[in-house]
Amino acid sequence: MKYPLKIIQLIVLTCCFSCGDSSVAQNDDTIDQNPDKEISFYYGADLSYVNEMLDCGVTYKNSEGIVKSPYAIFSEAGANLIRVRLWNNPTWTNYSNYEDVKLTISKAKAEGMKVLLDFHYSDTWADPGKQEIPAAWLSNIDNIEALSTQLYNYTYQTLNKLAVANLLPDIVQVGNEINPMILQHGDLKWPIDWVRNSTLINNGIKAVRDISKEHNKNIEVMLHIAQPENGLWWFKDATENGITDFDWIGLSYYPIWSEYKLNNLSTPLKTLVDTYKKRLMIVETAYPFTLENADSANNILDSNALVTGYPATEIGQLNYLNKLKEIVKTAGGEGIIYWEPAWVSTNCSTQWAQGSHWDNATLFDHTKKATLGMSFYNGSFNE
Repeated sequence: MKYPLKIIQLIVLTCCFSCGDSSVAQNDDTIDQNPDKEISFYYGADLSYVNEMLDCGVTYKNSEGIVKSPYAIFSEAGANLIRVRLWNNPTWTNYSNYEDVKLTISKAKAEGMKVLLDFHYSDTWADPGKQEIPAAWLSNIDNIEALSTQLYNYTYQTLNKLAVANLLPDIVQVGNEINPMILQHGDLKWPIDWVRNSTLINNGIKAVRDISKEHNKNIEVMLHIAQPENGLWWFKDATENGITDFDWIGLSYYPIWSEYKLNNLSTPLKTLVDTYKKRLMIVETAYPFTLENADSANNILDSNALVTGYPATEIGQLNYLNKLKEIVKTAGGEGIIYWEPAWVSTNCSTQWAQGSHWDNATLFDHTKKATLGMSFYNGSFNE
């Protein structure tokens, strides 16, 4: 099964080598300010890049032009969920490792926001184009029993360390965009070996359930697929092969790479909700507020990413998000997470160029001031 090249490009972009480790002190006693708050709809932001951006010298400004912590800016705008990715042992970057994730969770919880922890089960980006097994696990790639134990132990131990620090997440993704079979090496193998795949995924789920029970905290499980059309076949195959103990269907939705546009997106979303009786969230989406490039790093979301009626302007960005929210809600979904809204242009570099490949699709303009799109989060105040 083939996947568009650009969706692969989207998630293989690497972080800067010129930035040092974050030196911000961590608070292991951080407590969610609203632990029992009922949330009817999640207004989320993936801030996996934000600690690196701060180390690269970025100062973020809210809609009034006041310099504030990005975590505070999102919280005060109305965001109620922060998503953060975790790589096993990313030796090529100082970020998205355990200590970086721990810092993000502590900052998010200090601002009263919930947390979704995204296990990639890789040392680098895991996505529809690759699910590269961590180097330390490679020797067990053909030993399902040993590999399942390794995956369980890693998931359990990571969450247990967070529990000791009083930083357990509220939702856990068991894998990232797991359209292909997880924990592969090199070129992807198709079709999916569901005996292997279900054994591995169910062991990850079991680790979350065990931690949830032992620490008396409700941690929900999410399975994440790229693009709604792939969710239709994947969840059918998965449930038929014994993957049923999960709470959330998570989807990436970028119109540029999906068969479904805004006018018919409700169809697959409603089908998934009605068929599997699970909660549903769009955990990745984004929209350009401009087509101008702030640096030498090419922008991935170009004019081809535009939807008719939604220009590449700040109001176009906001209207896209509000329309998507309307569609998701009508279909029975319960949340939207904006992917990398703080990955702005800096003097730091990716593997290919200086700057950001996403600077025209963040929720901050090129002066690092919040765009109109940031007011999407204001909707949480009326929920």
